[in-house]
Amino acid sequence: MLKSNRNGPSVSTGIKEKSTLWDLVIRPKRHLLDINLKEIWNYRDLVMLFVRRDFVAKYKQTILGPFWFILNPLISTLMYTLVFAGIAKIPTEGIPPQLFYLSGIVAWSYFASCLNGTSSTFLSNAGIFGKVYFPRLVSPISVIISSMVQLGIQILLLSSFMIYYSLSGYNIQINSHLFYIPLLIINLALLGLGFGIIFSAMTTKYRDLTNFLGFGVQLWMYITPVIYPSSAVPEKYRIFVFINPVAPLVEAFKFGLIGAGEFNPGRLLYSVVFTIILLFIGVILFNRTEQNFMDTV
Repeated sequence: MLKSNRNGPSVSTGIKEKSTLWDLVIRPKRHLLDINLKEIWNYRDLVMLFVRRDFVAKYKQTILGPFWFILNPLISTLMYTLVFAGIAKIPTEGIPPQLFYLSGIVAWSYFASCLNGTSSTFLSNAGIFGKVYFPRLVSPISVIISSMVQLGIQILLLSSFMIYYSLSGYNIQINSHLFYIPLLIINLALLGLGFGIIFSAMTTKYRDLTNFLGFGVQLWMYITPVIYPSSAVPEKYRIFVFINPVAPLVEAFKFGLIGAGEFNPGRLLYSVVFTIILLFIGVILFNRTEQNFMDTV
């Protein structure tokens, strides 16, 4: 039915419009610390799909498959035993060299896997990010979880070494600090996540960092007491070793499992504070990059 008013004729359909209720409303981030943890939790099924994708895609077309999780640390342990224990004669605090090196490699490998995996978040997922909406932090979080599969297999390998040397008469000093290891693993994961999302944000504009990262992680391992005890470092240089936030975590990991290294609450607190600050900075850079990264990738 037609009706007229001062503004001219209008059309009345006689049908009352229904209000539209949306299941999901996507809005731009209002500030750089805008993190919706509830939204990330709602996408937990997607996280597990990404975990499965990362695991399957990495080893689907390999002959040995997940056995590489065991073979890699075994080869590294053999090389370090030949070079550092056999040639350089670096002491291992009375612990069998193979067990000492393997315990450090397991902790370091998890951190390095988290860092390397999350550092390419934007570049590796640009195709998905440009087409489908989901919380972008889901992708690096899935890398952290999928890396735990590798960690679990390597811890089982380390446990078999510990049982073997215990039965061979070596005094493997497992102690009550063993119960702190889950907390150390969480700190390693968050530390790797923090560094990783910072690198992922920076590599969208500076691709050279991807080449630097592989070399940098290898160099970083040698300034971390992974293949040598911190007691072997002269006292005046030891402070430079523990500026590295990974060092107290690796030392505490080895101390809880085999009694080597040290468990220093003050240095561990420094690592925790460093991780919190790093995550704060990482989330800011990640959120800022998320808003316009498709223009630069």
